[in-house]
Amino acid sequence: MTLAEEIEFGHEDRKRIYEYVERNGAVDPDEVHGRLGIDPGGFRHHVAILKRDGRLDDHDGRLRVTLAAGAEEEYHSEELEFQIRPARQEDLSGIVGAIRQVASEKTYIVAESVADEIDHQDALLRSNEIESRMFFVATVNDEVVGWVHIHAPELDKLSHTAELTVGVIEEYRTHGIGSHLLSRGLEWAGANGYEKVYNSVPSTNEEAIAFLETHGWEVEAVRENHYKLNGKYVDEVMMALVLD
Repeated sequence: MTLAEEIEFGHEDRKRIYEYVERNGAVDPDEVHGRLGIDPGGFRHHVAILKRDGRLDDHDGRLRVTLAAGAEEEYHSEELEFQIRPARQEDLSGIVGAIRQVASEKTYIVAESVADEIDHQDALLRSNEIESRMFFVATVNDEVVGWVHIHAPELDKLSHTAELTVGVIEEYRTHGIGSHLLSRGLEWAGANGYEKVYNSVPSTNEEAIAFLETHGWEVEAVRENHYKLNGKYVDEVMMALVLD
């Protein structure tokens, strides 16, 4: 363990516990204890410190990573009530389903890759020395209907930037859900020191481009014929927003 890691976690076993939970999404404490072979008293102590420091919490008896992200917010329109809140590990399947449904309606290649990655890893949130990954979800009757995702590499030269994807399944559009999700994601990004967020979409996804432009995003570049969709070449539109 490096000096920086020792200062950050205070103990090697504490770091090992955090990394195991972070890698696996949500796990039974007995599994962590058994896999890492830490003595029971020390294990309970380190978990208590990780909870105290806001790194881990437990839900339904399973440990999971905690990322400071605020509370649930409730919204009402004439036709709909919905909530926006930080995502939890148990939202993973709902988020994957929402992303894939949106991607099937409108081409959204970056979001599709996000769905594939979290589904493969079976871990939703990330916070380690390599990357950070945060999700917020919109829910109706406790079902995920939209998401915003912020992902950033922990590299010095790129640590001020983050990739953002956002989407709402078709049946729940026109209620302001997408705008509220985007706002929540940008708020989190700004509070965590990111100066710029970016996103890329195929030029055929005119709805997504218009949505981002309406919220102040600008086209930074266009890569011609970058995608091949249904046998046809399509440009990639690279968009970004500088945070205040």
